[in-house]
Amino acid sequence: MRHHGKIHVRWDDMDAFGHVNNASYLTFMQEVRADFTWYSRIARGLKPLFKEMVVARTEIDYLEPIMEGGFELDVDVWVSKIGNSSFVVQYEMKSKAGIHAKAMTVQVAVDAESKRSRPLDDEELELLNEYLEA
Repeated sequence: MRHHGKIHVRWDDMDAFGHVNNASYLTFMQEVRADFTWYSRIARGLKPLFKEMVVARTEIDYLEPIMEGGFELDVDVWVSKIGNSSFVVQYEMKSKAGIHAKAMTVQVAVDAESKRSRPLDDEELELLNEYLEA
């Protein structure tokens, strides 16, 4: 299963070359990831998860430039791998024009006090397994 998010591409996301700046894609990913683990869960009356989590790695393939602001970008999010304290999130950013980017992040759950990685708990594993695609 995939989580579907929408991002409104803003004028602020554009750069001097007339397309969305590469750094904006990281913000798009962060916003959809927050919706996946927090906002959509709160809207359904569920507890938000992964409050203490860090991004350990990011990889983005820019496939088709976004040449204008003011429209919505569809972003699909799913989990491709689950470890003891980490998991891999995949992203596909698209519009009617096609797929603009594919990306992945490695997320690590951390203990708030020690600032060290911690094992994923049962509730987190349940959510991750729900969105796991091999």
